[in-house]
Amino acid sequence: MAILSLDNLIVQLETILEPLKLAELFPLEQPLEVELGCGDASFLAEYARQNPAKNFIGVERLLGRIQKLDRKGRRLGLTNTRGVRIESAYFMQYLLRPHSAAAVHVYFPDPWPKKKHRHHRLINEQFPALARAALVPGGTVFLRTDDTDYFQQMNEVFDAAKEFEKVATPPALAEITTDFERDFNAQGIPTLRAAYRNLK
Repeated sequence: MAILSLDNLIVQLETILEPLKLAELFPLEQPLEVELGCGDASFLAEYARQNPAKNFIGVERLLGRIQKLDRKGRRLGLTNTRGVRIESAYFMQYLLRPHSAAAVHVYFPDPWPKKKHRHHRLINEQFPALARAALVPGGTVFLRTDDTDYFQQMNEVFDAAKEFEKVATPPALAEITTDFERDFNAQGIPTLRAAYRNLK
């Protein structure tokens, strides 16, 4: 169960042991997309503004960042956007209802570059199963990073998951950038993108 105030887009979780009741979070029943690690919400707020016929949940564990989602969303008058403050993997496994998301966006997750820390990476061998459980048939995972090693791992784990097929990122989606992405691109560091569609 969740409590939502009309003057606050952040979901106040009463329990983290039951899936969210999506019908209680949004005024309209529409296709749902989720961004894991929404940063300062610059991508999510703009994407939601451009797509009023979809609902969006931004997941972020840091309080300051999730508060930015609230401020930006309310400034834009978004009624189709909510924020949840919790770890992304936990959200996917326990709070998101099975087969409820049309898309999952994971942009510039912490690359954990040291070999001894790589088990902390969000996109690992277990992630495709989490994504498949969350997505509707035909739903898509969209990935972006600046880290070439992490990008290779992202592709390897999804290429090994036979329930997914690699697809192109739509140009209109690629044009909407994140805060990290703009910073990296300004330094001459390119964005590495991949997308995978759930076949079942």
